[in-house]
Amino acid sequence: MSSILNKLKFVSANRQNTTDPIQFRRNKLNAKLEIQIEMAKAMARGESFTQAKRMKKVTDQISGETTLQEVSKRVKAWFFTNGDKVAVQLFYGNKEIMFKKGVNAVEVTSVGEVADVLIKLQEAVLEGALDSQIAQAADSVKARFVK
Repeated sequence: MSSILNKLKFVSANRQNTTDPIQFRRNKLNAKLEIQIEMAKAMARGESFTQAKRMKKVTDQISGETTLQEVSKRVKAWFFTNGDKVAVQLFYGNKEIMFKKGVNAVEVTSVGEVADVLIKLQEAVLEGALDSQIAQAADSVKARFVK
């Protein structure tokens, strides 16, 4: 071996390919909560919210040339007004997470409080307080893909 390679430390390393499914679900929901928190803060300031863009292939019908175009991603808000109150829900995929039996939302008095509630829910997700509810929602999402 050359003198350059002799200076390096060689080891036998194995990459961990699998992650803990519970931690994976927490991270996935946490990423979506970050977007919802940004949206709630923008709405409280009276601004419009657009998520990061994605690239889409578009083919010109006349020339047949394919180009990449930036397209805004549509983001569904997890909160809505219910009379004079605002209801905040959590979703895993398109399934709402039930906090208790028959309870799927947190009620707040104004849109300004939505970001605070979402931050508290995010903390609960990261500490594992909603793991069983997330697993239940994930299983119902997963069931749609079984043939």
